[in-house]
Amino acid sequence: MEYRLAIENAPESVPGGTGILLLHPSTGETDRIDTDFLKTDTDRFLVISTRTTAREVKQKLDHYDVDEDRAEILDTLSIERGYSRRNTDSVHYVSSPADLEGVLEVARDFLERTEGKRRISLDSITEMAYYADESRVRDVVRELLALLDEHDAVGLFHLSKGVHDEEQVEQFLGVFDAIVDLDRDGNVESDF
Repeated sequence: MEYRLAIENAPESVPGGTGILLLHPSTGETDRIDTDFLKTDTDRFLVISTRTTAREVKQKLDHYDVDEDRAEILDTLSIERGYSRRNTDSVHYVSSPADLEGVLEVARDFLERTEGKRRISLDSITEMAYYADESRVRDVVRELLALLDEHDAVGLFHLSKGVHDEEQVEQFLGVFDAIVDLDRDGNVESDF
């Protein structure tokens, strides 16, 4: 299955199973790329949010006119912060960004019970690495990429390049099929 992309300086489409690493300098600049990725050529999508709560993700989707009826959100922050939360059909919770097995379980369940063109956005690897060991996070990213491949889905994974040292960034680069590099001025370069 081919998936159209709406990312400047990237191919028009990518095959199912493609994992894209979004390198960025700050989180604010990523919303446009992330929401364009989620709303283009998509039947269902899962946002794995390690940086914001489900409520904030919904506000972002609404602001960028992304169809929330196609969305599921995994909120990894609300329980740890003590916010009220209740699982629904479209919002799931795990105890913290360090609950890597819980993240994998929700992603696997989403891909097994949905059909059509599915996308996953993980925002962000950097936040997961704050909470959990970086090598464990890399292992989970590899498992998520294997799930994308198995279920013919695509994914966009955020990594803040200013936070990680060069060696850590290189290790993550080696895991992905494609790289989108966003600079401070909003310019995009890609390597597919």
